[in-house]
Amino acid sequence: MSQSFLKSTDFTRDEAAALFHLTAELKARRGKGHIEPLNGQTWAMLFHKSSTRTRISFEVGVHELGGHPMILDPNSLQLGRGESVEDTARVMSRYLHGIIIRTYEQALLDQFDHAGSIPVVNALTNELHPCQIYTDAFSLIERWSEPGKADLASLAGRQICFVGDCASNMAHSWILASALFGIQLHLTGPKAYQPLPFVADLLKDAGLEPTWSFSDDAKAAVEGSDMVYTDVWVSMGDEDEKEQRLRDFMPYQVNKALMSVAKPDAYFMHCLPAHEGEEVTAEVLKDPRSIIFDQAENRLHTQKAILAGLADPSLLR
Repeated sequence: MSQSFLKSTDFTRDEAAALFHLTAELKARRGKGHIEPLNGQTWAMLFHKSSTRTRISFEVGVHELGGHPMILDPNSLQLGRGESVEDTARVMSRYLHGIIIRTYEQALLDQFDHAGSIPVVNALTNELHPCQIYTDAFSLIERWSEPGKADLASLAGRQICFVGDCASNMAHSWILASALFGIQLHLTGPKAYQPLPFVADLLKDAGLEPTWSFSDDAKAAVEGSDMVYTDVWVSMGDEDEKEQRLRDFMPYQVNKALMSVAKPDAYFMHCLPAHEGEEVTAEVLKDPRSIIFDQAENRLHTQKAILAGLADPSLLR
């Protein structure tokens, strides 16, 4: 079975360090000659959830790495008529070189990975969003490293605060990444939206110690942070809870007052799309410290490095 990327801890720290160097190289070389470890390969993309950045960046990325991206409509597959995930994975493994899946339950990816024999990439589930977290880490690394370097060690000891729904896929992924990368992570939101217990099991499985804390006091959590992060309050699948969530999370809006207690040079990040006036104000989104569109661009470069590393593990040694 090939290595897959289902969660942030599926790469070791050394592999992640090499992956970020590769990301910087791919970004610098774009349009100047490609690294093509996917040459002659076909990678499928199976999306049960709508997408803009993830869909476009992966499709372009597979192409630029020399491969052919195949977009699969879940409604036209036999999966939609009751064929098992396991049988689908076994069949697709005979045709494809890898598959990128964006879906609801993490269990579907785990089933596909267990039954199949090709790399599976998690392009988002309800529980985790590892490609986004690696992108976010790279976006900070390229700012905090010495010029011309992409040094993972530049994250060590940094204080990052995630504000909002701490039971979300982004908060869970930050918990895993913070332990792997040596980040001090502060989570803040309503007490009813704390991280789910499965994340502690994933850290234990990876042999990592938690480096996160939770507080329902937003200002105390954000104080002194090097970066402040938020995400939408109503994720795909939570629409029925919209009114309740808007009431619960309004005290955790990232606005000028909240950003003022972070470090003066603290960055603001958001994985987008943003709901202006809900989880974040227009003033913060447009502030010079906001690097949201650099994050969006870096999805392409980071995901290319992830795909390249899965196709040719020697690139991460």
